[in-house]
Amino acid sequence: MADILIVEDEDDIANVVQDVIVRQGHSVQRASSGTEAMQFLRVANYDLVILDWMLPGLAGVDVCKNYRRLGGQAHVLMLTARTTVDEKALALDVGADDYLCKPCHIKELLARVNALLRRPALMIHETIVFAGWKLDPKMGTLTRDDKVILFLPRETELLVFLLKNSDSFFTAEVLLERVWPVSSFVQPETVRTHIKTIRKKLARPDFAGFIDHMRGYGYRIRQ
Repeated sequence: MADILIVEDEDDIANVVQDVIVRQGHSVQRASSGTEAMQFLRVANYDLVILDWMLPGLAGVDVCKNYRRLGGQAHVLMLTARTTVDEKALALDVGADDYLCKPCHIKELLARVNALLRRPALMIHETIVFAGWKLDPKMGTLTRDDKVILFLPRETELLVFLLKNSDSFFTAEVLLERVWPVSSFVQPETVRTHIKTIRKKLARPDFAGFIDHMRGYGYRIRQ
C-alpha cells in the first residue's frame, strides 16, 4: 500500500481519481490548493503526489519546484489540462516524474501510477565535492567560496548521475532511461538540450572539457 497525495481543486476529478486509487488499496490524502499541498508536504511523507497545474494559491509547477528544493523524494505525476510542449518540458525540468494531460482514460492513469510506484527514488542528498566545488543536490547549487551556480532539479539529477558514474560514457538514450525513466514525452534531444544548458552554466575556465562527448559512445564527466 502506498501513501498518495492528490492535489486538485476540482472535486469531480479529485473524487474519481481518489476512488480509483483507494480501490487499488492505497491510502489517499487530498489538498485543494497549492498552499495546502505545501503544508502537507512539509510534514508528511508520501510515495506519490498527483498534482494539477492550475491551483489556487500556488501553481502546481511551483509546488513541485519548492518540494524538490526541500528535498522531497516522492514521485510527482502532473495531471493537468495544460498540453503544450513547453509546459510539459517545464514541469519535467522542475522535478515532475511524469506528465499526463486531462482528460485521460482511467486505465492510463492507473498504469502511470503503478509505473511510478515501482520506480525507486532517484534523488540523492549528500553533498558531492569535486574540483574544489560543492554540489548540493537538495538545493540544486554548485558553490565555491562566494561563487554560486544554480540548476533546475532535472539538471541536478543529470549532473549527479554523471558525477556518480564518471568512469563511463552514456548515450542520450541511456541517460533518458536513467534520469527520465517514466515519461514517454521526453525524447533524446531533450537530454542533449539539458547537457548544453549545463555546459552554458559551467562556462568557466576551470570547467573546460568537464563534460566530454565522444561520437557513438555518449557523454561522461572528466574529474
